[in-house]
Amino acid sequence: MHVVGVVFAALVTLGLAVLGVVAAQKTDGPGSLVTRAAHVMLSSRSQEPISEPTGAPALPTASAVVVNPPAPKDLHTCSDPDALGSSRVVEIDTTGGPAFGTEHFKQYDFLRDKEVVLTFDDGPWPRNTPMVLRALQDNCIKATFFEIGEHATWRRDLSRDVAAAGITIGSRTWAHKDLTKNPYAKHIEQAKQEIEMDVSAVQRALGGPIAPFFRFPDLQQLAELVTYLGTRDIAIFSTDIDTLDFKLRRPEDVIESAMIQLTKRGRGILLMHDFQHATAEAMPELLCELKVGGYKIVHMVPKEPVTTLTKYDNIVRAQDKYSAGTNTRPESSVIKTITE
Repeated sequence: MHVVGVVFAALVTLGLAVLGVVAAQKTDGPGSLVTRAAHVMLSSRSQEPISEPTGAPALPTASAVVVNPPAPKDLHTCSDPDALGSSRVVEIDTTGGPAFGTEHFKQYDFLRDKEVVLTFDDGPWPRNTPMVLRALQDNCIKATFFEIGEHATWRRDLSRDVAAAGITIGSRTWAHKDLTKNPYAKHIEQAKQEIEMDVSAVQRALGGPIAPFFRFPDLQQLAELVTYLGTRDIAIFSTDIDTLDFKLRRPEDVIESAMIQLTKRGRGILLMHDFQHATAEAMPELLCELKVGGYKIVHMVPKEPVTTLTKYDNIVRAQDKYSAGTNTRPESSVIKTITE
């Protein structure tokens, strides 16, 4: 009887072990068959390009614009189902310096009806840039910022916050000078230096590459500089819709300016300024208006980053009065709250 009891106990133990293995395979815990299968499916989906909507109108043939490259992982994973979100991504091949924005250039008009590209100029700027960035993040939106070199040098932390949010960052000149006026119009090398110092300064502030996207101050352009940017493979951006927010002092006026023009045109590259406080205040409501109006946000990304020139890297480095020398320790390792 003792032997029979031992055998019976062994059989029971073996049966429970088998049941445990089967149950473990059915769970969705880490390392389970279900989890591994789901991981394989998600991994394969993340490599698929964004599918085009059925029956969408064909875009103009333009080698500078590649529609819907492989999707960034966060394009369709917004945690807020009521957020506006980005609808698609376009990749810009800047070889030869293509130009965009129908206010000045007619060749590449790649947006469909009800599509909007959001662009912001002249940052980064304390208080205002974080407000704009927060509104974009709350709505799961990506935009393009054209930064001033001096501003980026003063507050490189703001530029890095913008980059960390997945925003495309381009350049706008070192100190927002009208390059069609003297001394720049007369001395073209000084104008080139304004452009190149900005590229070097913003890239130095970020600690990494920026987009080869450039917007002239006041949208004023010299033919010689348009040609020069082409040799540097830097794309030029004018605009389709200028909100003129730099003249406006109330957020409701910024919203009205943007929406009236969008309603009239139907789509477009929208020019605003994260430098302007009224614009920063307007952003949450403006994005709400865009959603209600059925507009969709398109995010532009470059095919390749811009390459800085050593000559101008050195000039910017010599003028950088705000750098902490060679100290590159992150703020969290320098400053710690010990009581609050």
